[in-house]
Amino acid sequence: MMLTAQPPRTNLALMLPQWIIEKKRDGGELSNEEIRSFVGGYSRGEIPDYQMAALAMAIYFRGMTGAEVGFFTGAMMRSGGVVDTSGIDTPTVDKHSTGGVGDKVSLILAPLAACCGVAVPMISGRGLGITGGTLDKLESIRGYRTDLSIDEFLEVIRECGCSIIGQTSDLAPADKKLYALRDVTGTVPSIPLISASIMSKKLAEGAAGLVLDVKYGRGAFMKTREEARDLAQTMVEIGRRAGRGMRALITDMNQPLGRAAGNAVEVTEVIETLRGNGPPDLVELTLELTAHMLMLGGTAAGRDAALPRLRACLESGEALDRFRRMVELHGGDTRVVDDPTQLPAATRARNVLSPGDGYVSAVDAGLIGRACLVLGAGRTRTEDGVDHAAGITGLVKVGERMRRGEVLAALHSNRVEAIAEAEALTAQAFSFAEDKPARAPLIAEVIS
Repeated sequence: MMLTAQPPRTNLALMLPQWIIEKKRDGGELSNEEIRSFVGGYSRGEIPDYQMAALAMAIYFRGMTGAEVGFFTGAMMRSGGVVDTSGIDTPTVDKHSTGGVGDKVSLILAPLAACCGVAVPMISGRGLGITGGTLDKLESIRGYRTDLSIDEFLEVIRECGCSIIGQTSDLAPADKKLYALRDVTGTVPSIPLISASIMSKKLAEGAAGLVLDVKYGRGAFMKTREEARDLAQTMVEIGRRAGRGMRALITDMNQPLGRAAGNAVEVTEVIETLRGNGPPDLVELTLELTAHMLMLGGTAAGRDAALPRLRACLESGEALDRFRRMVELHGGDTRVVDDPTQLPAATRARNVLSPGDGYVSAVDAGLIGRACLVLGAGRTRTEDGVDHAAGITGLVKVGERMRRGEVLAALHSNRVEAIAEAEALTAQAFSFAEDKPARAPLIAEVIS
């Protein structure tokens, strides 16, 4: 196993958990040793859930300094093993998105970056609620294994330059326990806790650099650009303190990304994009994120040098071939790459029609995400399954002109009883105007 050993135990008798809770409750700054002892004790089961819940609530109200968040992240990262990527000859850079509707960027970005000399060790998650999960999309490909061991994971990266798997039990186990606890104790919306959760897993991957896609809007966890900026700045600072190259893009998630939302339907859109036929917004965001990965990895001097190389890899089919190879090495059925009709297909379909004439002025990504959930494409609990065939395709974008009776979107589901509710949600998601609206920038700012 290419994992580092866990750190030695700390004598908790010298540092009672309640003293640490009280210190944070009263607004004090926790020391590195206090954080390390608390997280280590919680990970080993020496500190019970109720005391960790108390500390999480104290952090929720009192916050953390930059140093505290960095220490807290490092302690959670070191609660398990850390992937050793030193055996990979090329620069290692990963990308993380805070989640959205129709966000299938990782499936395009990983092989694209690999074509340009950057190795991508990506450990991803499943969808929950309205946000889609990269693993769910990949598992719509028959046979694709997201549960590779760390040794297998590293071997795939050495073979084709990229691999996307799920979190193993060895990586940041303290975060896995705390994540579930935050969900039931009302402490999810805390920037220090969100940042530490994301970054502990990402730092444990062992990549030398990380590009963050921090989304805001109706279909994102952070609703405002200001909230997204605060989260992005906190995570960038954590990465810098850990010695990693960092970049963050603040991006708009008020309307879905691309024209498909779901699992198999998004894989189809991924394949079309890798063939050079992707929706403009999906292509734009993917190219920008990948360009920053190349810059962090030192394989491109700047954005102007990176973008032409990336476009050439899409147009030549090289990135598609790299994706096919990754699927093959993960045990997936590569026939879907040449024939996406091999992917799961739903038994029921229904078009949502425009109620009148006009320009689309808004497409509420939150409502589209809820419609996907109703159709069966998402989950409300982590243990729920998903219907890989369910989803929405043909989504009309903001600024497009519609006439009464034209198709705004197509719904796909195996749940006959779900179609009507999903149709109502999807219809409600679209707003119209007489004049063509100005295009909001997809990428609001870059933190570098």
